[in-house]
Amino acid sequence: MIYNKSMEKYGFEPIYDTNSKILVLGSFPSVKSRAEGFYYGNKQNRFWKTIAKAVGKPVPDTIPDKISILLTHNIALWDIVESCEIEGSMDSHIKNPKFADILKIVNQTSIKTIICNGKTSFSLLVTHIPSLASITICLPSTSPANIRFNEQIWIKNFTNPTI
Repeated sequence: MIYNKSMEKYGFEPIYDTNSKILVLGSFPSVKSRAEGFYYGNKQNRFWKTIAKAVGKPVPDTIPDKISILLTHNIALWDIVESCEIEGSMDSHIKNPKFADILKIVNQTSIKTIICNGKTSFSLLVTHIPSLASITICLPSTSPANIRFNEQIWIKNFTNPTI
């Protein structure tokens, strides 16, 4: 396929501050997330419910509430792919990815653990920035397409990372 700039889609800016200790790293926003204008906008995605349960808070409804729950609990959030060509939402459809500058966030924060939301973000991260593999955990994707999702694995690793 020939690269076509008009097909390029863009992800979101990272959410973090200098106190961030955990970076949750996705692959690239879904069609529904891009339409909503924020991470994990598909109501069927388990991400926000799982994060809320892990930190003992109600599920956030608004974007400001989502940002607040992340920053209050020292969580950073970004995607490994900053922009790409993609049709639909499946990671396997990502073409010509441009990678996010993950080291920029790691170097500006107190991040000690990176939790990858699924195999694609993990594979891309350790391939492109192998120096971060030692602090990275791959957890099952929170996507509604993942029938093997286990909330307890997320909560256990989120509250007590096993690196």
